[in-house]
Amino acid sequence: MEMQAPGFWDDPEKSNQKMRESKQLKDVVETMDGLSSQYEDILTLIEMGYEDNDPAIIPDIQEELTSFKETFETIRISTLLSGEYDKNNAILKLNAGAGGTESCDWCGMLYRMYTRWAERKGYSLEVIDYLDGDEAGIKSVTFQINGDNAYGYLKSEKGVHRLVRISPFNAQGKRQTSFVSLDVMPDIEEDVDVEIKDEDIRIDTYRSSGAGGQHINKTSSAIRITHFPTGIVVTCQNERSQFQNKDKAMQMLKAKLYMLKQEENAEKLSDIRGDVKEIGWGNQIRSYVMQPYTMVKDHRTNEESGNVDAVLDGAIDPFINAYLRWINK
Repeated sequence: MEMQAPGFWDDPEKSNQKMRESKQLKDVVETMDGLSSQYEDILTLIEMGYEDNDPAIIPDIQEELTSFKETFETIRISTLLSGEYDKNNAILKLNAGAGGTESCDWCGMLYRMYTRWAERKGYSLEVIDYLDGDEAGIKSVTFQINGDNAYGYLKSEKGVHRLVRISPFNAQGKRQTSFVSLDVMPDIEEDVDVEIKDEDIRIDTYRSSGAGGQHINKTSSAIRITHFPTGIVVTCQNERSQFQNKDKAMQMLKAKLYMLKQEENAEKLSDIRGDVKEIGWGNQIRSYVMQPYTMVKDHRTNEESGNVDAVLDGAIDPFINAYLRWINK
């Protein structure tokens, strides 16, 4: 039997990447075909309305037109995702700021918001590291959202998020302001060219806690890696073994260091990692006000919504789209 030279499909990683790209292109073609059909349907409805002189058909036309515009805008926005890692999965880390229970509760609310957004997009979510608040909510959580263009969309969310509301933890019913920072980075699957010296890192093991897998509070399988030169700390506790947690944490550290290196060569430091500043006043990218009025406002794009409940239930696409238009001006 004649032996063939190793080919493209002998590499599982490249094969999977090719399959993902093929599926993405197929989805785009199917969406465009559907948009074309919908456009023809709208024209047919308009012609019917004119021929029959029937104003009752106008609501149907308006409904179809609204749907058409939403789909068209989604496609248009997707063309703005041209960054090197925009198509990758996204790793998000939420950290509660000063404020104790109130900030931890706000951190939990934001985690729920991104969980709901991922569900709406048909994306999957996995928790990498989780630390409960002392009384309620979450002190910090690192999680990965998997789906086409996940990083391209979610890079808009990195920064400090501010909440203003009547605190449920304040017996006097006073307004409380809380802050949570969000860091977002792409999940870089390939082995990036980053040198990490043994003397530059410390690897600690600890017992898993909070949401996660079977080993929680049973074995010291969780991993924390501290990189001394940059102060970066990465943690992972969701894998089944200490070895797997170490591999994932090291992958995250390499990705973070690679992105920092890219930032040094970028014209704007916020191009890739964003401005994750001190978690406090004056540094927020977005405010969520629930009292004395209801308003969510992005301070970079001036995008606003009066429906705070809908936003906190995952309806953040208008803010994401506004950000992508803003950075591509």
